[in-house]
Amino acid sequence: MSPSSFFPPQIRIPALYMRGGTSKGLFFQLDQLPEAARRPGAARDALLLRALGSPDPYGKQIDGMGAASSSTSKAVILSASTRPGHDIDYLFGQVAIDRPLVDWSGNCGNLSAAVGPAAIALGLVDPARLPAGDGLVSLRIWQANIGKTIVARVPIVAGQVQESGGFELDGVTFPAAEVQLEFLDPADEGGEGGGGAMFPTGRVLDELEVPGLGRFPATLINAGIPTIFLNAADLGYLGTELQDEINGDAAALARFETLRAHGALRMGLIRELGEAAARQHTPKIAFVAPPRAYTASSGRPVAASEIDLLVRALSMGKLHHAMMGTAAVAIGTAAAIPGTLVSLAAGGEAREQVRFGHPSGTLRVGAQAARVDGHWVVTKALMSRSARVLMEGSIRVPAGSF
Repeated sequence: MSPSSFFPPQIRIPALYMRGGTSKGLFFQLDQLPEAARRPGAARDALLLRALGSPDPYGKQIDGMGAASSSTSKAVILSASTRPGHDIDYLFGQVAIDRPLVDWSGNCGNLSAAVGPAAIALGLVDPARLPAGDGLVSLRIWQANIGKTIVARVPIVAGQVQESGGFELDGVTFPAAEVQLEFLDPADEGGEGGGGAMFPTGRVLDELEVPGLGRFPATLINAGIPTIFLNAADLGYLGTELQDEINGDAAALARFETLRAHGALRMGLIRELGEAAARQHTPKIAFVAPPRAYTASSGRPVAASEIDLLVRALSMGKLHHAMMGTAAVAIGTAAAIPGTLVSLAAGGEAREQVRFGHPSGTLRVGAQAARVDGHWVVTKALMSRSARVLMEGSIRVPAGSF
């Protein structure tokens, strides 16, 4: 028999490889996926795992397009929207590195910046919607994971997406064109938080009791992405920590995961603690502190006067090298509401805009919040990112892998 009788050939799937904000991932068009992967389920998950190179017990994703971090092990599926008033439907999958898991429970705020440019490149946006010359096109994106609308303002030059530019984003080495994002009604009022409210416990400040670890003041919020905020000092940190200081400490990572699991239970995201292991993408866990000078991972000094507070956040069990875009939405929202740990770390006053320090530098995010009928309501959160196509063409995966 020939070798092909034993091993199936590889197949080609059209794809874009894109950076969005401080993340990058594979972008697929729904109707160009293999038939079995056009529907949610095991075949789709297996395809994405194989494309990114997971699960990899070595943690390197050598045999795939992932780059061995939560920021680079991501997949996006796009289609022209059939929802009234929207241009694009956007589905995000966070692909685990060392286990056979694709987490569909939340959005990626960083890759949200690449959705508009990707959709235009894939021909999913009606050319009549684009400026004939130079300008901005506002695209309404339906974020299918969480059922929310994102407005992306994509720069256009000579009728094409502008990708190069002078916008600098800490955590990304090279400048590029700015993509402005508005996350409309970013708080979860439906079901993701279990309590049907931005604050699932009904309080802006809680006490999280964790057997064996103690009691911790906490803000549990559903905005952008479900997030657990803790005080850095209560955990023995300054808030200036970089990745190696946390990710090289196995005991610290285990403690954070225990805290995250108990927070998820308190938020109504899971029914029992054991379910947290299969839900790694949400909730996020972060710790905050008042401003303090530190040196970013690039070596750039960050003065205390540059920032309103410090924030460090974990994603998929590791400290993030910068800040997840959805967590930035949670930070901006919490900063706009007095009494949250984020607001208290920033001085205690409600702020419509806040600049925080993260491991790679600083980031500004804004949110508009108001108290309506005794409940906090956020109409939108705003931030800027950049995006560009890194590679386009086809990805190859073994035919028998999904």
